[in-house]
Amino acid sequence: MRRDLMDILACPVCKGTLTLTVTREDGREILAGTLRCAACPADYPINDGIPNLLPPEMRRAMEAETAAH
Repeated sequence: MRRDLMDILACPVCKGTLTLTVTREDGREILAGTLRCAACPADYPINDGIPNLLPPEMRRAMEAETAAH
């Protein structure tokens, strides 16, 4: 994910402003980290450069389904 995406990203739940925390980057690309909503405080992980902007409930349901298989 590139930092300039922060200009257009918003929380999918409440449309609040997202704050970026970077744990790993490679040049201009953010490879791992978290996007946190200031309004609702939902967290969205960034893995392998891809932000997962599924609402937390949907993400938990998908993870549970994947773990069951």
